[in-house]
Amino acid sequence: MNSDAPISAGRFLTTRWSVVLVAGQQVSPESAAALERLCRAYWLPICAFARRKGWTDEDAKDLTQQFFVRLLERNDFNGLDPSRGKFRTFLLAAFTHFLANEYDRANALKRGGGRTFISLDQFPPEKLDGFAAAAVAPEILYDARWARAILQTALRRLKEEMAAADKQQQFEGLKQFLTESGGADKYTAAAENLGVEVSSMPVLVHRLRQRYRELVRDEVAQTVSSPTELDEEMRHLFAVLNR
Repeated sequence: MNSDAPISAGRFLTTRWSVVLVAGQQVSPESAAALERLCRAYWLPICAFARRKGWTDEDAKDLTQQFFVRLLERNDFNGLDPSRGKFRTFLLAAFTHFLANEYDRANALKRGGGRTFISLDQFPPEKLDGFAAAAVAPEILYDARWARAILQTALRRLKEEMAAADKQQQFEGLKQFLTESGGADKYTAAAENLGVEVSSMPVLVHRLRQRYRELVRDEVAQTVSSPTELDEEMRHLFAVLNR
C-alpha cells in the first residue's frame, strides 16, 4: 500500500481532530460532532484495550461507554498542544488515566448517568467478544483494532462511493483483489461475472486499489495535525498490519 498520495498541508486545518483541538478554546456544534465521530471510530480499540487489561467483557464495555460519555461532556482538550495532537496516542493515554483513577466498581450500574453513547446493537457479537483471546500486550491489541477500524472505514467509504456511482456490482466483483493478488484464472472468472473484457481487469483493479489507498490515507489524516504526523501514522499503520 503506497502512502505517498499527496494531501495538501491546508487539509489539516479542517480535519476532524484539528476541529476537536479547537474545542479546547471554544466548544461548538462542529467540534462536538467531530469528536463524536472520532470516538465512535475508536470505541472497539478502546474496549479491546480494557479487556486485555483484565476487565470482564461487560465491565470493559461499561468503562468504554463511560469514558467516551465523559469526553463528550467535558472540555478535556483545553491546553492540548496541537503539535502533539495524534488522536490515537492522546486517547490511549487518557483512557489509561481513566482506568487508573476513575473506575469505581460500586457504581457500575450508574456509569454514564443513564446515558448511552453508542448502542451495542451497532456491533455484531463477534466484534465485541473474545478481546482477551490473543496473548498480546494491551497496547498491541489496541493498535491492531485501530488499524482494522481504519481499513474497515476506508472500505465502507469505497463501497458507498461506488454505489453512488452505480458501480455496486463492480465493487463486489473486484473487492477480493484489494487483499489478493490477481491472476489469469481469477481475472477471467471476475471478468465473466462483471461482463467485461479480461484485458480491462488490471486497470479496474489498479483504480480500485489506488482509491482504497487514498481513502485509508484520508482516514488517518483525520486523526493527526500535520503532514509529518500523517507520514508517521501511515508508517505505524503498515508496521501494525505487517506484525
